[in-house]
Amino acid sequence: MINNIGLAYRARKVTVGTEITISELRNKKVFLIFLATDASDPTKKKVYGKAKTYQVEVIEAFQSNELSNAIGKKDIKVIGITDRGFSQLLMNQRRK
Repeated sequence: MINNIGLAYRARKVTVGTEITISELRNKKVFLIFLATDASDPTKKKVYGKAKTYQVEVIEAFQSNELSNAIGKKDIKVIGITDRGFSQLLMNQRRK
């Protein structure tokens, strides 16, 4: 699953960071959110609150360093998937 996050990033189908992801969520452009397990409580509360409002699934399965390595950046806590196909692929992989 983590490899496909990197693939989505290279395809430019992701948002990176809490504020950008929430902004795009408001514009109904985010279909799935990855939240780092080690994100701060205020960040988790904000992301889960907005995700519930806009009915978007949140996957909290990876630590910040794993999400960061997947896209080649540092200290990443929130990644939004902006492509419906990628979001379906990633959700299906999670269920296996």
